[in-house]
Amino acid sequence: MSGRLILLLIALLSLPAADAAAAKILIWVQTPGDVEQKVYLARPVGLAADRPIVFVMHGVRRNADEYRDQWYDLAEEHGFLVVVPEFSDDDFRGAEGYNYGNVYDETGAIRPRSIWAFEAIESIFDDVRRRYGMTAEGYSIYGHSAGAQFVHRFLMHVPEARVARVVAANAGWYTMPDFSVDFPYGLRGSAVGREELGRALQLPVTVLLGDADTDSQHPSLRRTPEALAQGAHRFARGQAFFATARAAAADLQVPFGWRLATVPGADHDNRKMAPAAIPYLQ
Repeated sequence: MSGRLILLLIALLSLPAADAAAAKILIWVQTPGDVEQKVYLARPVGLAADRPIVFVMHGVRRNADEYRDQWYDLAEEHGFLVVVPEFSDDDFRGAEGYNYGNVYDETGAIRPRSIWAFEAIESIFDDVRRRYGMTAEGYSIYGHSAGAQFVHRFLMHVPEARVARVVAANAGWYTMPDFSVDFPYGLRGSAVGREELGRALQLPVTVLLGDADTDSQHPSLRRTPEALAQGAHRFARGQAFFATARAAAADLQVPFGWRLATVPGADHDNRKMAPAAIPYLQ
């Protein structure tokens, strides 16, 4: 074996374990409610400790690994750590367990906060920071489709979370910031009060919409009377959600921190929406 090859092998073996590891990583994190949760990471090799941490919320298929893979190149290009928690149907059953944050039981009663799915995010953030020596004091969070449903309800229920930037992209329907409409389509009867809503409306939120997400017959689009009252399709419903939030901020007399942005030509496809979200997450 040549001397140069020996030196190369020594250099490779001496790399810190975290830098030598693959950029696609799977870890398990103990989260509130005594759940051992899978968390998929895209961590560029050699990522500096002071780089941003971006949570990405998966869709209705609970396909956290696919969302991590879709964000892998973006993490490498822009230099941030992608964190995709998996909310399995075994631990977080149905839309109530994931999209609604596991806040309400089958009767609509509010569960103990310790088992809310929303509580997992802060725990995972602390674990990842400690595990990889990251120094970010807050994180960005992005959700598409069912993930956007999780994200916008998370903000209302946990407005004190350490979020630095928020993007909710192409949700199928919304919990409107309106106390005259029953939960889950509005806030009447929910765990969210005027104080929590007021804090959420001041956060740096981007409602990101594909302007071609206009299929009113999309197979996964909810078409209950309450959902249809928000609009015929996702693009219309997102605009109605933003307008309702702006009116709520005026009513509560709080600064409105949200913005509305569109992605030209994008339909209901995370692969088209994710790159467009980058400017709003850093």
